[in-house]
Amino acid sequence: MQARAFTTTSVGWPAVRPRDTIVALTDSIRSPINRLEEPVPTITPFLWFDGRVGEAVEFYTSLFDDSALVDSSPGPDGELFMATFTLGGREFMILNGGPHYDLNPAFSMFVSVPTQAEVDHYWDALCAGGEPGRCGWLVDRFGLSWQIVPEALGTLMGDEDPVRAGRVRDAMLAMSKIDIAGLQAAYEG
Repeated sequence: MQARAFTTTSVGWPAVRPRDTIVALTDSIRSPINRLEEPVPTITPFLWFDGRVGEAVEFYTSLFDDSALVDSSPGPDGELFMATFTLGGREFMILNGGPHYDLNPAFSMFVSVPTQAEVDHYWDALCAGGEPGRCGWLVDRFGLSWQIVPEALGTLMGDEDPVRAGRVRDAMLAMSKIDIAGLQAAYEG
């Protein structure tokens, strides 16, 4: 933004004319920060696995619509070492980095779905060979944590009536796979 020369009043305050104010505001609107001329960084979740990367990518991309392997690099043993893939249109990267780090539930994939049939589909597929948890959480056979959550949970728990919302919360806390009918029954009391 260009520096502007302003005249001052008798007390030393700038004598700003309306046109100067409009020009200054217009210049600030045109600033690179407001125009986003600078490239915006891309943020991509990066998963560290200890083996079975190819199997995991194949499984995940077969399970979700709008998913695909985008790019891959083999390791010295010929197995998939690193890959970029999409799940539901969102990009992820995965690395066969060895046993140095473990996946844990501090990072999970949150899958929000509208129907019980979709809850059942994703829960059953991801739990196969894995381990069910509480409140819609599970760990798949590769060690990655997932949350399979029906949209109804947020709607019902967000009710303005704290008693109804509390009953839904309590019902959810007692569930492993979330059951929409059970949530609705708790909501209705």
